[in-house]
Amino acid sequence: MAQAARIAVELEGLVRRFGSRDVLSRISLAVPEGQITCLLGQSGCGKSTLLRLIAGVDRPDGGRIVIDGREVAGPQRFVEPEDRQIGLMFQDYALFPHLSVDDNLAFGLRDLPKSARAARVAEIAERIGITHLRDHFPHSLSGGEQQRVALARALAPKPAILLMDEPFSNLDRGLRERVRQETVSTLRQLGATAVIVTHDPHEALAVGDLIVLMRAGQIEQTGTPYEIYDAPRSLYAAEFMGPCNRLTGVWNGRALETPIGTFAGDLALNDGELALACIRPQALSIVPDGDGISARILAKTFIGESEMIDLQVHPLGEPLRMHSHFRVPMAVGARVGLKLNGAQVHLFSAPDDRDNLSQLAKT
Repeated sequence: MAQAARIAVELEGLVRRFGSRDVLSRISLAVPEGQITCLLGQSGCGKSTLLRLIAGVDRPDGGRIVIDGREVAGPQRFVEPEDRQIGLMFQDYALFPHLSVDDNLAFGLRDLPKSARAARVAEIAERIGITHLRDHFPHSLSGGEQQRVALARALAPKPAILLMDEPFSNLDRGLRERVRQETVSTLRQLGATAVIVTHDPHEALAVGDLIVLMRAGQIEQTGTPYEIYDAPRSLYAAEFMGPCNRLTGVWNGRALETPIGTFAGDLALNDGELALACIRPQALSIVPDGDGISARILAKTFIGESEMIDLQVHPLGEPLRMHSHFRVPMAVGARVGLKLNGAQVHLFSAPDDRDNLSQLAKT
């Protein structure tokens, strides 16, 4: 049996209020050492506030923060940011424009002797692959080069934990993916403990060893990328991690009966109660007319690696959307058959008013 990872950061009942509003409400979380943890959520959910509390640039109104076994924030204690052994990388990189790359990297090493400082700058510049940029100034660097310099500066003091706030959001898509892969590869080679804030579920799935999905100041679900995508615990989690077709059905004690099929599950409901199926677009596949469920193609959108297809299925009031990585030869308006892969169907028993489910009961 694999040994459990040590805990690098432990949060216990963290609360942060702005005025009368709770921005964070009793957040408890264990961040594993040597892994990448992604704080994921939409704008305003509290993820950046949580990062600032860990960094020490903001103070909690309640709860405790423990880094590497040492309390750094609590009812009777507050350790300043510079004494927490953390590296902080901002969304805009915050490089000092008047300093060369070399001097930017050396900025957090001022307590080291000159020779040790120079050796560490040379070491981290080589590790990140920016040795050729050491005499340049930030204004002369591309976005990807600035990102790498910011990463090197944050790692130069050998922090116990690296905190990154939307570190790839300022880059163009193609460059973003390449720089992200390079950054993650570097962090894994170093065995670094990192907490990365992102609003992008695809980025979290690609980067994180652990994903912490946040919603309205609370943790909605925590898990590995596979756990949080394949086994969402709420409709919100299911839909945030990827598109879903919503479908209302009736629970029969063992399965959810819907107009397009019956899906087994384990819901704490009485027979006859309404429940919801969340059907991933990739759970649907088109077959020749006469097989499967009868449907009609309403629209087709080619998006490069796949086609997005909208299908009308009687008696559903809303079309179903599917993604196909194979070319579908049938034209818009054609009658087709539809089959479902039940592995990508998730059932939920307690619709939340915030999910706007009330109208689905009328379907």
